[in-house]
Amino acid sequence: MGKRKKYTEEFKRDAVPMMRGRGTRTVAEIADDLGVPANHLHRWPKLLDADAAAKRNEQGETLEEENRRLRKENERPRMEKAHLKSAAAYSSRQGNTS
Repeated sequence: MGKRKKYTEEFKRDAVPMMRGRGTRTVAEIADDLGVPANHLHRWPKLLDADAAAKRNEQGETLEEENRRLRKENERPRMEKAHLKSAAAYSSRQGNTS
């Protein structure tokens, strides 16, 4: 029994457009050129589409988009905290000098 070969996500992402835009060539011909079994090539578009859908949150954002949004939302409370800290330090200095 042969050892099962693993293909990288990048390889799969590159192979799928070749299969989709194959023109008159068959999937078997494309698979043969790539050195992969044709059934793998048939299965990869569904797997990659499912992976892409799973990487989106409830709002349809990618992880990068969600991270960017959350950082922006977090910026204001951080600035307010720094301002309050500064004001408390100022008040403390003013109270000690009287």
